[in-house]
Amino acid sequence: MAQSSTSAAKPVSARKPTSATMIQNRGAMSEFIGAFDVPSRLTDQAYHVRFSHLWNGVATRHSDTIDTKFVVDGRGVIVGLAHPAFVTFRERAHRDLTDREASYAAAEYLRERLQQEDERDLYDVPSEEVLRIVALLGIS
Repeated sequence: MAQSSTSAAKPVSARKPTSATMIQNRGAMSEFIGAFDVPSRLTDQAYHVRFSHLWNGVATRHSDTIDTKFVVDGRGVIVGLAHPAFVTFRERAHRDLTDREASYAAAEYLRERLQQEDERDLYDVPSEEVLRIVALLGIS
């Protein structure tokens, strides 16, 4: 099933690809994921989240991550996805994760954390968690 151009505005959980799907890098990076709201499971707090961009964390933080930037209620937040997960995914799926797929995984991780009101400026996501979320999203 092809992704429609309006899918970028849907919440992360509403854009789960079907199995054996690759999500292409189309459009501007800042439009990979539309803005979405995350309600807390603990209080009435609702976070407004917007994806900005991603880059190689080695260049800026000297970390073995792919870093993604989000704006949460006007504040910059970095979600660093462990690069070894990308290597494991390539070995299993015989292809690389696209930048858009990485942004979906980061958004889903951030959504999970914010639902628990785990607010940070930087999240370093271990390989196991990256792979769990990729599988949860049906990316293969």
